[in-house]
Amino acid sequence: MGSEIALLKSKKRWITPEINEQLVEQLQKESNLSPVVVKYFVSQGITNSVVMKEYLEMDEQSLHDPLLLFQMKEAVERVQQAIQLEEKILVYGDYDADGITSTSVMLSALHELGANATYEIPNRFDHGYGPSLNLFKQAIKDNVTLIITVDNGVSGHEAIEFARLQGVDVIVTDHHEIGETLPNANFIIHPRHPEGVYPFTELAGVGVAFKFACALLNRVPEELLDLVAIGTIADLVSLKGENRYLVKKGIAILQRSKRFALQALANIAGFDLLKADEETIGFAIGPRLNAIGRLGDAKPGVEFILSTSMDDATFLAKEIDKANKARQAIVAKMTEEATELAEQVMTESTKVLVIAKSGWNPGVVGIVASKLVDKYYLPTVILGIDDEKGIAKGSARSIEGFHLFNELSKNGDILPHFGGHPMAAGMTLQKEDVDELRTRLNDQAQHVLSDTDLIPIEKIDITLTLPEISVKEIESFQQLKPFGMDFPKPIFHIQESEVASIRKIGSTSQHVKMVVESNGATLDCIAFFKSYLADELYPETKISLIGDLQINEWNGKKNAQLLVKDVKALEWQLHDIRGVRQVNRWEHLIPKENSIVVYFNRASVQQFESVLSLPLHHIESLEESLDEKNVVFLDMPESEKQLEAVFTAIPTTKVYTHFYVSDDVYLESIPTRDQFKWYYGFLLKRDSFYLEKHIDELAKHKGWSKSKLNFMTKVFFDLGFVKINNGLVETVSNAPKRDLSESLVYQEHMMKSDLARRLLYAPKKELKEWFEQNNWVRTVSEEEQERWI
Repeated sequence: MGSEIALLKSKKRWITPEINEQLVEQLQKESNLSPVVVKYFVSQGITNSVVMKEYLEMDEQSLHDPLLLFQMKEAVERVQQAIQLEEKILVYGDYDADGITSTSVMLSALHELGANATYEIPNRFDHGYGPSLNLFKQAIKDNVTLIITVDNGVSGHEAIEFARLQGVDVIVTDHHEIGETLPNANFIIHPRHPEGVYPFTELAGVGVAFKFACALLNRVPEELLDLVAIGTIADLVSLKGENRYLVKKGIAILQRSKRFALQALANIAGFDLLKADEETIGFAIGPRLNAIGRLGDAKPGVEFILSTSMDDATFLAKEIDKANKARQAIVAKMTEEATELAEQVMTESTKVLVIAKSGWNPGVVGIVASKLVDKYYLPTVILGIDDEKGIAKGSARSIEGFHLFNELSKNGDILPHFGGHPMAAGMTLQKEDVDELRTRLNDQAQHVLSDTDLIPIEKIDITLTLPEISVKEIESFQQLKPFGMDFPKPIFHIQESEVASIRKIGSTSQHVKMVVESNGATLDCIAFFKSYLADELYPETKISLIGDLQINEWNGKKNAQLLVKDVKALEWQLHDIRGVRQVNRWEHLIPKENSIVVYFNRASVQQFESVLSLPLHHIESLEESLDEKNVVFLDMPESEKQLEAVFTAIPTTKVYTHFYVSDDVYLESIPTRDQFKWYYGFLLKRDSFYLEKHIDELAKHKGWSKSKLNFMTKVFFDLGFVKINNGLVETVSNAPKRDLSESLVYQEHMMKSDLARRLLYAPKKELKEWFEQNNWVRTVSEEEQERWI
């Protein structure tokens, strides 16, 4: 028996939700939505047709009364008093996109009311996160009498306490986790305030600032919703409930925004504002606003957002774009360095990466940690070492199954400062404790992470067959936007289909374009940076795919298209290189790693060993192996048993059939009985015939090959019809009558001839089926693969 699995495996562990098809059918009738849309809702745990409609038909009724937020009424009254008394108000923000937009929203509302308001944003490197004692002291020196924090504050006990003691009032607006105690602020506006009853708890910092603006202005300032959408998406908060309305409405306003900043940024970054969506914010706007705070002072971000002229906005947009490019360069360099260090410290038992280096920018360590998690799929801690202070400061990112906050909590004696969540955390420790932290976290991981946990996960939302996919269905899906946290852009699973065509594309052939088909339906697929697929797959291969379904529009025609994320073959691979005699035309197709070339005839080595770089193994040298290999059959086997022996010894993912033959004797037509009869009669008439001397003449006379004559002679000898002595063939008198099939020579020749014709001339599909019929390799169902994982 050969390999149990011989497949192109997926790069990730696919997690597919169980969908109740009867429920889908029922909800489809109730909602009148497309089956694909209903399947998505069900995959997200939304099984009520009324709730589905609410997701699609959100309006201003989705907004909650801002006065439901704890202490909102009192905070509004305090601001109104400050405006009336012409007090100086400071809006104190944060250095990320949420903080910058929160500050801009609050300032806009205050300025509309005529307030004497300014702003401050801490520098990540000089002041750290949250209320800074030094900055609060400076504000008080500048005669500020009211401080309003946005997107921070609930952890700013020291600075807030100082301000209160100086007679300065503080209003905290925040959305971050509340600690054991609240700061001594005058008012704390927080959607999860322990004494509050606000219906929606997942507002971003900018969402809380916007609710405050609504209460201050006594209206819904829709002109600020573009900023709310940017901050909410950039901060990766839930896109359910009220956030969903804020973002959906905000994107619509952003698309037609007259804000100089957004128009300038669209020109500089190269996106179409009219077509902007959540991905535009997530990949073009948010990262640029975040970049300035990662590298230095984030205050220009607010100045940019509130630009009052196109010239000013354009100048600042260029600076912000320049900062983003610098951030990308720093991340690329740090990622390269971190990868090199990771390769040095990793062993077979490594389950957590802890990488540290002097001089690393602490503003981007979280991004680098995420990149290493993507590369190695291990919980990763990236630390920048400050040699002068003797400390290491950084960020961590995790994988499913390793709760970062809980695991870090077990190391409080060497982690004086840390905080975070299950999947992300930040920390500061003494640099001499870095090695100890690495050792401890790896020891802890041995107890909580299984081998399966270390296989990357891809969560599938919708499983479809090809006939279910159409441009109309994909267009109907657009009504579900925006996608984001808790309402993700769907990953589609395309069930069993066949590769119709596949080829490499791109300037360096780094991408793949293929067409798959099933039951008469076809689908175009693009796989970026997956050129290996073109070497692994070929037409008629049964595969399963996951990815993002899109509409590709070209010359006014729309087609469905899948942007491929991962592929798995549902059957083993047979690569046909028969007839390609020049080694340089086929050797490059075979992976250098994990491949084995098997030959059966030692004479074949003389033909190939000088030109073939892959290792050669004779059939008799093979040992039982548990390691999976790609198998190349270099030449023709002597028998089926030899083929079976290879499959038994080597579990195989791919088979390459070359089947070189040096002698075509087994490919000639088998002599007919009439030919055997004529030749025997010819010998009987002469009693003896000097075959070795006269074979050329006889072959020419009959139009037969010499190998055919030699073969018939050997059969006669095997049956006892003739004797052979030094090339002289003599007939045996009174030889018994025997059938040709009784000759072992005849039987062996017939067997080898049949095998040669099958292996060399059968169509690839037929040859593949023959291997399967012998149970040497077999196709494995997708469900079976999942069980093994």
